[in-house]
Amino acid sequence: MNMGKVMATLAGVSLMASPALAASLNGKERARVERAHPRDRDDVRYCLLQAKKGRDKGTVIGAAGGAGVGAVAGGNLGESLLAGAAGAVAGRVIGKSEGTNATCDRVLARNP
Repeated sequence: MNMGKVMATLAGVSLMASPALAASLNGKERARVERAHPRDRDDVRYCLLQAKKGRDKGTVIGAAGGAGVGAVAGGNLGESLLAGAAGAVAGRVIGKSEGTNATCDRVLARNP
């Protein structure tokens, strides 16, 4: 296994994943907070941010894991980046549900 290949792959994945770390509410989510019952607004905002952080964290972990597996399996740089992208998609889906707890699930269900 070429250590240079592993380092190049991980550097590429980190560059792809870094924009995903900035968690803020988009317009649709801000509108959801404004529509929420006044007593739930802070909770809705918090839960939406937590869900977004979970997705972002899952994306980064999945990308790094996929790229690492691609490099260890002997793939070239393109194959390792492709494995990283597939891992990022899987990690995002998994992280989406792992970012919140049962309380947030209830608050968000109450305030669609």
